[in-house]
Amino acid sequence: MSAGLSSRTRPLAGGPDLLQALDPEGFAWLQDGLCLVASGVAARVPLPTGPGRLGKAAGDVAAVLAGISSDDPLELPGTGPLAVGAVPFLDGQEGELVVPARIVGVAEDGAAWVTEVGPAESAAATGPAVLPPLEPTSFVVESEGGRLAWKETVRRALAEIGRGSLEKLVLARRVTVWGDQPFPLPVVVSRLAKAHPSCFTFLSAGFVGASPELLLRRRGRWAWSRPMAGTVERGGSPAEDRRLVSELRHSAKDHDEHRVVVEDVRSRLGACCQEVFVKGPELVSLSSVTHLATSVTARLGPSSPSALGLVAALHPTPAVGGSPREAALAAIAELEGFDRGLYAGPVGWVDGRGDGDWAVALRCARVDGRRAVLSAGAGIVAGSDPEQEWAETQAKLEPMLRALVRV
Repeated sequence: MSAGLSSRTRPLAGGPDLLQALDPEGFAWLQDGLCLVASGVAARVPLPTGPGRLGKAAGDVAAVLAGISSDDPLELPGTGPLAVGAVPFLDGQEGELVVPARIVGVAEDGAAWVTEVGPAESAAATGPAVLPPLEPTSFVVESEGGRLAWKETVRRALAEIGRGSLEKLVLARRVTVWGDQPFPLPVVVSRLAKAHPSCFTFLSAGFVGASPELLLRRRGRWAWSRPMAGTVERGGSPAEDRRLVSELRHSAKDHDEHRVVVEDVRSRLGACCQEVFVKGPELVSLSSVTHLATSVTARLGPSSPSALGLVAALHPTPAVGGSPREAALAAIAELEGFDRGLYAGPVGWVDGRGDGDWAVALRCARVDGRRAVLSAGAGIVAGSDPEQEWAETQAKLEPMLRALVRV
């Protein structure tokens, strides 16, 4: 897979325009602190299926990256050869991560670099991306199942919770947006990055989004996660927004939903780390919703799992699946009625030192020409109201819809 490959990293002067280098079929990771844009394919790492797949994938990825001869005088997080991509939500789905042939990166302090890995399977993009001359001016939104059917599914989930088989269940729904022209991915990425600077804007071969939720970051002997659960819509006025935020701050139902997620993350990191520290919850306001969020910090041992290895311990958290985990996944398969694909799975990158960033793939869409498939979910616990949960999913779909079309 990586036999005969070599990697060369060199500094770049002048501050590259990463969006101009964007390849719609490549990878992008844009955040306040580290930005990466990658193109071409030097190696592919197929993801195994079945139980324990991410742990196995972490070993496969580490072996591939270790097999690449690297000339990297910078040795910063994100320099040298990387494995990048999005991972399907479920264990049984096939997928892959990619070692890009060319990566342009910019660190928080403005330091920039380019890494080239060869020989490449396909030529890396070396010039600016050419944006399509047209973008959709009209669109149609198709909601699968509809409002009444989804609310009835929520009621069925509440019945299971009432019987004690579940503590929490995250139910998602899906909509398809059709444009009168193909959706231009570089434009979509640019809009997301500008509108949601505090989020992780990502692109992975047509799968695009701006996630607010850090699943796992690793830098050396330290790792961080920032689970989110418990949500209200933003208000239509400052006064209404303050009222809704106050309701979230004092909502026993939302704090209970949040507690389930944080306890799971703390427990799973505690099983593979030396110490775990928890701080929160705090309120995080985004363009269309306000979340409860908690920061979880872990100190790793001498034989530290890679960032992807730690993702294997966490995914899927109760923020996107439910609790208990296996019962929630079984209920999702029975109740949702569609294949989540990459939605709510991990998306991000890992380097040869094991450092990396992985987000939960939320506020996202799979884009294919004029068709974009969007998904959004809501956490169902005792006391959830089906109408309010529908409104929550509507609010979560809005940022992606606004990035796809001018509304």
